[in-house]
Amino acid sequence: MKARGLSLMSGGLDSQLAIRILQRAGAEVEGVCFETPFFSADTAKKAAAALGVKLHVIDFTADEIALIENPPHGFGGAMNPCIDCHATMIRRAGELMERLGYDFVATGEVMGQRPMSQNKQSLGVVEKTSGLKGRLVRPLSAKLLEPTVPELEGKLDREALLDISGRSRDRQIALAAEFGITDYPSPAGGCKLTEDGFGRKLKDLLDHEGLRNRRLVELLLIARRFRLPDGSGVILGRDRNDNAILKEEGANGTVIAPVNCPGPTALVPEVKSEGDLGLAAELVCAYSKCDRLEEDIVLRVGERTVAIPRPYDRKKFKEFQIC
Repeated sequence: MKARGLSLMSGGLDSQLAIRILQRAGAEVEGVCFETPFFSADTAKKAAAALGVKLHVIDFTADEIALIENPPHGFGGAMNPCIDCHATMIRRAGELMERLGYDFVATGEVMGQRPMSQNKQSLGVVEKTSGLKGRLVRPLSAKLLEPTVPELEGKLDREALLDISGRSRDRQIALAAEFGITDYPSPAGGCKLTEDGFGRKLKDLLDHEGLRNRRLVELLLIARRFRLPDGSGVILGRDRNDNAILKEEGANGTVIAPVNCPGPTALVPEVKSEGDLGLAAELVCAYSKCDRLEEDIVLRVGERTVAIPRPYDRKKFKEFQIC
């Protein structure tokens, strides 16, 4: 009897190889991936289509926010709770495994590839935290780990699994050629939580407005960020696309936009003082293109129209800029 399982898919090479190796070991495999405002499922969808496997896409936003607010195993180099994130993804995949009556969950992890999150201790923590002891298969490094239940039951051929370890990608690249896998992204990147600049914006939002307004979390993907003296945050558009998005966000705060010259749109999610609101208006003026404008800049501030007198000094706001 064939084993049936779910394999986590990022769309990267290791996750694609994991599926092909499991199929070679006699398993029926479907993919599962996760999406949040911090990472998308697009690469996984493309890879699943190329491999010809069914893909289950799970909204992971609430889980991720809870982990950012309270990461049991802490953060990586930025605001990335990688160990807890990965364990929770596996747990969620395990819940789906049980609902479908499948035998295992697999990942593309390679022993020793990432010093912090893929050493033997971390792999063990993930397995224990996920609640899938004996049902979590790592086909690329399986022979370096204890046999899993599907292997012991004879549903999964252990001899067809591999013993890859370390940071070299040579064996994976050779396997990609063997399996005819030609389209895969580089190993780095993909998750905004690992980026320092994004982490600063996220930490600022967590410390002030919090992460319970999902739209404010989504808006972290665009624009500059400032934190004014009395605690008001300002989301300041960088380009036309940012400005178009922010102009529609009146339900999430006070929108400020220039009326008589080109310039950025700003959103102030929570106005802490009139002083901050005045500074936010001045900030919009400082980043506006008003060189040929002889009169003062006129702004729409929420429901009001106000003129902001010169001068407009962008340098004044550098100390308030987060990213």
